[in-house]
Order: sequence, then structure tokens, then C-alpha cells
Amino acid sequence: MTTEALALRIRKDVLMMANLGGSSHIGSAFSIADILAVLYGKTLHTDPANPQLADRDRFILSKGHAGAAVYAALAEVGFFPVEKLKTHYQNGSDLSGHVSHKGIPGVELSTGSLGHGLSVATGMAYSAKLAGRTHKVFALLSDGECDEGSNWEAALFAAHHQLDNLVAIIDYNKLQSLTTIAATLGLEPFAQKWESFGWQTREIPGHDHGVLADAFASVPATPGKPSVFIAHTTKGKGVSFMENQVLWHYRAPKGAEYEAALKELEQA
Repeated sequence: MTTEALALRIRKDVLMMANLGGSSHIGSAFSIADILAVLYGKTLHTDPANPQLADRDRFILSKGHAGAAVYAALAEVGFFPVEKLKTHYQNGSDLSGHVSHKGIPGVELSTGSLGHGLSVATGMAYSAKLAGRTHKVFALLSDGECDEGSNWEAALFAAHHQLDNLVAIIDYNKLQSLTTIAATLGLEPFAQKWESFGWQTREIPGHDHGVLADAFASVPATPGKPSVFIAHTTKGKGVSFMENQVLWHYRAPKGAEYEAALKELEQA
């Protein structure tokens, strides 16, 4: 399966999950579908048959509210049956709205309280360095959670300890829960901030699979430096009436909206 085909499956799964369970954050999940497809389809060293493989790469979704997309990616590459996705966000299901590691093979950390994923990933990367391990640790953050000071503490720590096994990916779709990033708390000059904290920094198009694959394969681009990729994305990517619309941070697709979204994805 190509990574493009995997991304489309992730979006279709997420649409189905949000419709059946009445969950939200479909815009956030669609925003990262291409990034996840490239990670799980081409980049990460993992084994669905052995989720606790000692030398596996670690992936943390810091923006845990988009967990449906991670569940879909894991199911599509074989960590658990795709059929299980139909239970998402429903009573008694272990596929919670915000991503949870409890009972879910392939999930390293339960997240959802924004601003913690990078700190944990940094600790994992530091531990790996101390133990002489060679695996990498990837953390996918939202742009909005970069308002949290804990991320910048982690950024300082990672650079100081030369954690070139650590990769941060920022889903820079420029929308937060209620309005734009710029109107909430502006991040610019964003790349320069990361550079000034000692990170190897690169801005990339977040839906271009070739660029994403090449970027992730380049790590570490500079030995001794952690890497950050600021991925310029579109919230709700893949369904025209969801794209760049803050409404779809919390809205669940039902009825005619669900049918229209499914039709667009079927024709993609």
C-alpha cells in the first residue's frame, strides 16, 4: 500500500469513527493523516506482531485529541483489527476519544492534556542515549499547544543534551479550538524560535508525502541536534467544506454532512 492510499484509509476510518461514536476533532485528525501515513507506512521501525520490540522507534501523539487518526493508522498497518475502530468513543470501548495506551498495542503514551508529549518524548530520547540505544523518538505536536511553556523547557533540555535521536513534528494548521493561532497567541517567528533553542529546524509542506518521507529519513540532519519539522497543514484536509473551518474542531459529521464528506473521500 502506498502512503497516499494509507492516508486516504485513515481519513475514511476517522470519518466513520466520528460518525458512529459522535466524537469530535475530525478536523485535527484529517490535518495529520498524511504525516501519520508516512510515519507508519515508511518511516517508523515498528513491528505490529511485536509491539514491544526493544529497538522500535517510539511515536507520541502529543495532540491527543486527534487520537482517532492514530488508532486508524495502527489498525490499517496491522496492530489490531480494523473492525475494532467501529467501537471508538462508545461506552465500554478502550478506544477513547483522546488517545490511550491502555490495552491498545502500538500506543506508547496516553495524551490529551496538551503540552506534555514533547517532555515525555525528550525523556525517552535521553534514556535511549544513556543506554546506548539507537532507536528514534518522534513527537507530533499541535501548533496551539506550543503556547505551553513545558514544550520550551523540553526544547532547552533536548538541545543541551544533544538529543539527535529526537524528532518533533508540528502540525501547523494555524487554527486552535475556537479561532486562529494568530488571534489567540501568535507563534511567529516560529522557525526562528526553535532555531534559537538549538534545534535543527525545517519548514515543510505537511501533505506532500515525498517531502515528508525525505525529511523524516534525513534525521539527524545535524549530528548533536534534535530535529523539528514545522509542517504547514490544512485543518480538515481532504473534505472541502471542513478545510480551514474551526467548526470542525468539535463538530461530529452526521446525516447529509457525513454523506457529503464520504462522497468526497470516495472520489479522491
